[in-house]
Amino acid sequence: MKRLADKTALITGAARGIGLAFAKAYVAEGARVVIADIDGLRAQGAAAEIGDAALAVEMDVTSQHSIDEAVARTDSHFGPIDILINNAAVFTAAPVNEIDRSDYQRVFDINVAGTLFTLQAVARHMIQKGIKGHIINMASQAGRRGESLVTVYCASKAAVISLTQSAGLNLIEHGINVNAIAPGVVDGEHWDDVDAFFAKYERKPLGQKKREVSTAVPYGRMARAEDLTGMAVFLATDEAKYIVAQTYNVDGGNWMS
Repeated sequence: MKRLADKTALITGAARGIGLAFAKAYVAEGARVVIADIDGLRAQGAAAEIGDAALAVEMDVTSQHSIDEAVARTDSHFGPIDILINNAAVFTAAPVNEIDRSDYQRVFDINVAGTLFTLQAVARHMIQKGIKGHIINMASQAGRRGESLVTVYCASKAAVISLTQSAGLNLIEHGINVNAIAPGVVDGEHWDDVDAFFAKYERKPLGQKKREVSTAVPYGRMARAEDLTGMAVFLATDEAKYIVAQTYNVDGGNWMS
């Protein structure tokens, strides 16, 4: 029997990259998935690629109405939500003395408030429906330590780790497991943007930072999105039901805790 047979999962930021890899892995394990993304057209393309087990929903995690609508559409199309993956996030970098307040607000609105209020909406839904579900937040190795040019992003992901702990302790009384995954450096189009930030502020040629971080990973390379799917599947199963409020490093050995 497949490990997620007949489960319904809502995955934010799922039209590409890590979120899309999670969606495909979940469907392979028998789940139905909602590809929720602010890029509605790309979400539709991703859902079409997967097939009938996927539904595309345009969703903006900074809008409570959009969050609530995504939860309602998931329930009406596939039934109650068993699994949430809070994957939607943005990256930013700048020296401390160049941090822009509006950029800070944007990152925290998406990475922290978006995670919290999506989690809240789904938790309320699960409690109302009597679902003993699983919520998985996407943290980062950046939440484990500060980095000189990544103040705002690091702080946002540290907040996700803390949020996971508090929400996990609170919601387990309802039978809802909340845990998180902390990836390291993950290859993909996202890292092209990250590399461009470092090229600007460290005065390096495009691609150099990516080569440097790749060779620094103890495993010997950057992660691929598929390297994270095993943990995402595991944390959504009853095998993980006694795991509460934890953040798991899946980073090739970059960080040990």
